[in-house]
Amino acid sequence: MFRLGNPDYLYAFLAIPLIILLYMWMIRWKKNALKRFGETSLIQQLAPDVSKNKARMKFVFLTIGFLFLIAGIVDPQSGYGLKEMKRQGSDIIIALDVSNSMNAEDIYPSRLEKAKEAIEKLIDNMNGDRIGIVVFAGEAYVQLPITTDYAAAKLFLSTISTNMVPVQGTAIGTAIDLASESFGKDDQNTANHNKAIILITDGENHEDDAVTAAQNAAKKGIVINTIGMGTEQGAPIPVQPLASSGQVTFMKDKDGNTVITKLDQQALEEIAAAGNGTFIRASNSDVGLQTILASIKKLGKKTFESNLYNDYEDRFQYFIAAALLLLIAEVLFTERKSKLWKKLNLFGTEKS
Repeated sequence: MFRLGNPDYLYAFLAIPLIILLYMWMIRWKKNALKRFGETSLIQQLAPDVSKNKARMKFVFLTIGFLFLIAGIVDPQSGYGLKEMKRQGSDIIIALDVSNSMNAEDIYPSRLEKAKEAIEKLIDNMNGDRIGIVVFAGEAYVQLPITTDYAAAKLFLSTISTNMVPVQGTAIGTAIDLASESFGKDDQNTANHNKAIILITDGENHEDDAVTAAQNAAKKGIVINTIGMGTEQGAPIPVQPLASSGQVTFMKDKDGNTVITKLDQQALEEIAAAGNGTFIRASNSDVGLQTILASIKKLGKKTFESNLYNDYEDRFQYFIAAALLLLIAEVLFTERKSKLWKKLNLFGTEKS
């Protein structure tokens, strides 16, 4: 297989015809100038050692050298077909709560921001694992399909906020179901794959039966781990500061009372137990993701289906080397006739 590393430089080849036309114009101009200077035969006698053929050869060397130089810059690459890459690791999907309660600041700087910081550190420690992200509030959405592209994972993670899901609430069961489906249909009926869901939320579920969803996931061989964000004492939910005063206000219920969101530790422990996983309560110093990742690793790594990709190798160095040789030859190749060639004079005529 073949491809070009820098195809944008192909336009430089258009300069070759222009150079040839310029050279032909210069030859014609030179002939006309010599005619004005004197008789052609007389001028040739005044400069008997000048070879027209060698002058043309110098131009050929220069032109071909320029061609090879452009070819080197374009960077031709040859492929050796398809290579197999086997991956060993875990499939992990983060189910991240983005409901308004995750803006509470009982964990600094907020529950959601602290969780995002921990997820980023988790991604940095991954090697061969696949990661996906599901966000949820009153509904659940796939934010990042499962992948080994850690740079993309960080990019998608940075865009997560509590404004991205229009329907408020905490549908934990729906998030678990969606995360289970996101592993792919090929893995749904095998119980020996190393698959895990890490549920990060404050646990205030008001929408569905999360325990049943965790049990269904466990039947597919998926481990459900839960991380509780928040404190049992709870904290108010900040809302957008007023533009005029800059003061932060807090969410209130229909009676005008400030809403306090608290960690529902019992609910998260029940979900983790139903999903054969672990519950960890986050704190300001440690969210607990690294601990859960270590427990997932203990389950053992699995060799996943091989990924195929094209392997290409640069070939520019050969073209650059040929260009340098031709340019050096052009410099060393003089326009004077060779004395040895004149001595041979096999045909009895003067060589040019």
